[in-house]
Amino acid sequence: MAFGARILKTGMAVTLALYLSVLFQFASPVGAGIAAIFAMQPSIYRSWRYFLDQIQTSTMGAVLALLGGMLLSNEPIAVGLVCILVLMLSMKMNRADTVGLTLVTVISVMEASGQWEFALTRFLLTLVGIFSAFIINIAVFPPKPRKQYIQQIESVFTSLSLLLRTAVSHEMKESVFRDEKNALAGSIRALTDKYNLFEEEQKKLRRAKYSQTRQLVVYKNLLESLQKGYGVLDAIDRHYFQAERSEETDELFDRHLERLIKYHELILLKFEDKLKPGGSELEPWNTDNDSFLESAILGYDADKTGQLRLSVVATAIYEYGYQLERLDRVAERINRAAGDDKE
Repeated sequence: MAFGARILKTGMAVTLALYLSVLFQFASPVGAGIAAIFAMQPSIYRSWRYFLDQIQTSTMGAVLALLGGMLLSNEPIAVGLVCILVLMLSMKMNRADTVGLTLVTVISVMEASGQWEFALTRFLLTLVGIFSAFIINIAVFPPKPRKQYIQQIESVFTSLSLLLRTAVSHEMKESVFRDEKNALAGSIRALTDKYNLFEEEQKKLRRAKYSQTRQLVVYKNLLESLQKGYGVLDAIDRHYFQAERSEETDELFDRHLERLIKYHELILLKFEDKLKPGGSELEPWNTDNDSFLESAILGYDADKTGQLRLSVVATAIYEYGYQLERLDRVAERINRAAGDDKE
């Protein structure tokens, strides 16, 4: 795990929580530090949601732990039963993300056999920790998921284009190819997590702006294009080299992949408004994609082994090209909308 802003901010949040606990003269500041660790979130929106959700579940947990300690004492079986009850209620409230810290609160309160002063102190320590994480998350290197998303898109495309260019020609060492392919899969998963974060925020907002909705459509299509490209890599890895092929077949697949990669690159440049308007280069791509699939179908030879495997690869490449056409149309609409806004 690489050292990053979130690691640094987690340490700062723990430090702030401990200092505040000493400032307010809490007897055991450790609980605030634990709460700060749990509360550090990847976005400001999630930090705020976690703060609100944790107040609800911690209040419920502290009350149940207080009652459990008073009625059942602090025997291990009693602590376990109260934890089960708190878990069930948290799941019912759709607050699974806050369960960890809530259970820490339950165990701590029950340890004191239901003393309400200790329960209140523990609850306040939890709030101090969550508040510290929220403040640090806003004040220090505030998350910029959208900027990071675009940067990751460019980085992932660079890795994807290298692997696609060498996939059919088989120029890269197999061990290196597998390592790079696995790293690419991890990067695409990270992008998917970021997109889910954007989608979550927009769904939670009652009135999302039109520009935000449009931006989400762009992000989704950018992600799906990379996923389709990775699907091509996976299909080649699983099926292409197990089929009997001619040099003409290799050239057909390799040439079309090269064209699709260039097309993908041009579309990304179009999103960045770096292309001249009305570039004629982009017009024939859809017909070229159809021609590739027709050629792949006509090249089917029943006498050669594994020909159906080539059909799987050709379909994956065609779907990648089709997704690029959709991405291109989105880029055109975005550029037209930006031009209208300037007028």
